Amino acid sequence: MVIDLFRCVACQSCTVACKAENYTSAGVSWHRVMQQEYGTYPTARRSFVPMPCMHCDNTPCLKVCPTGATYKRNDGIVLVDYSKCIGCKYCMQACPYGARQFNDGDAYFPEIGLTAFEKFGGTLVEHVPGTAEKCTFCAHRIDEGVKNGLKPGVDPEATPACVNACPTNARIFGDLDDSNSRISRIVKDYHAEPLRPEFGTRPSVYYLPPSRSVIKGELKW
Repeated sequence: MVIDLFRCVACQSCTVACKAENYTSAGVSWHRVMQQEYGTYPTARRSFVPMPCMHCDNTPCLKVCPTGATYKRNDGIVLVDYSKCIGCKYCMQACPYGARQFNDGDAYFPEIGLTAFEKFGGTLVEHVPGTAEKCTFCAHRIDEGVKNGLKPGVDPEATPACVNACPTNARIFGDLDDSNSRISRIVKDYHAEPLRPEFGTRPSVYYLPPSRSVIKGELKW
């Protein structure tokens, strides 16, 4: 995934789309938009950095998991097997990006129990109280789309919900292993960079600073 920070307006559409797609519990957000204000009045400005899971190639959360609950697929997506997770939170401590969230099983309205929305979501997406959760790049959408001959990053049905929901087209998704793919060309041509490369995690999420936006490239307003 590439995120164009020039285009991001912190509308939180990605965060809402993620919760709606994955039916996450109260207080659990697999996607956040970090905000910072800098400068002084009257020229103060704000910057925004969307933060999904980075799906690192050198995966610290996987290395510390004592049960093997965290695993990485052949396509690079990092997932959690909830049947093996014991809720030790080692992965939460190891992740330098704060991508892990703990599901404590709380309902949005504890005094009345689960809402109809929560009950329905529980039949579609697996959530196990007492386990650590994270962004999956909407792997269920990718898998179902590929099975039907669709291409992730091209066909919306096979693309993460946050990418589809972004109103400014600030997100590009695709196959980084394909040197001819659109996302690979953008990473190369615009020198996109991962967040905090000094951690050595080799993330699969890249960022375009405002100075290197694809505003004049193949994406058009």
